[in-house]
Amino acid sequence: MYASQLLKLLEDEIAPISLSDEMCAKYDCYDNSGIIIDSGNVITGVLFSLDLSKNSIKAAVNAGANCIVTHHPAIYRGVKSLCANKDVVSYNLHECVKRGISVISMHLNFDAAKEGIDYYLMRALGGNDAKILDKLSVGGYGRAYNVAEQSFKTFLNAAKNVLKTDRAVSYGNQNKIVKKVASFCGAGGDEKAVLFAAEQGADVFVSADISHHILVDLLQRDICVINLTHYCSEAYGFEQIAKKIIDKLSLPSQIFIDGEML
Repeated sequence: MYASQLLKLLEDEIAPISLSDEMCAKYDCYDNSGIIIDSGNVITGVLFSLDLSKNSIKAAVNAGANCIVTHHPAIYRGVKSLCANKDVVSYNLHECVKRGISVISMHLNFDAAKEGIDYYLMRALGGNDAKILDKLSVGGYGRAYNVAEQSFKTFLNAAKNVLKTDRAVSYGNQNKIVKKVASFCGAGGDEKAVLFAAEQGADVFVSADISHHILVDLLQRDICVINLTHYCSEAYGFEQIAKKIIDKLSLPSQIFIDGEML
């Protein structure tokens, strides 16, 4: 299997890059998904990692994997030069090129797939059927859904347990009864998301990298908040997707989770 064949499998099994293109065109987003580095070599092993990082490259080398599949694009915007010690992006790309490691990044299409990262964040939080904020031809991004009735404290503890994090920061009345949740993987907590959550009657708002003014807005609306790390909000869903792909691969494959980032 070559990088182009693995890319086709990722698109066929989870979501085509055309879904990312649709997201960008319809909702004024930006993305750079697809093959980032093609070493030209036959793939002998695959490592799945949310980010291309020094630790994930080390894990790939130790596992004998010569292809890394990431969620966040290894090159997001233009890279003008590639120098080993210029910056983190350059270092990581240089290491992969030097070691003959191909890199494929699947970003917004994996976020918004029918059973993508945003979907799995909902499932981790106890939701099922949802109203979707940014609807696409298939799937979409941003969800509001019912959960079993419980206190905010109980909901928070369950979320931390499933997502395997102790870095979730919560705001709001711990005794508030929670029936409906709005969640947005990654840094999706913007003004549009707040209005959507309020219109859907959400008791809790879950996202990552939440700005101060968004937090103030939510609390004034009496909506409790869980601010996850960006990594945590997407690692669970990415892991579920990776497991599906691994089941289809006849190659040694591993999932790299950086516990320091959860």
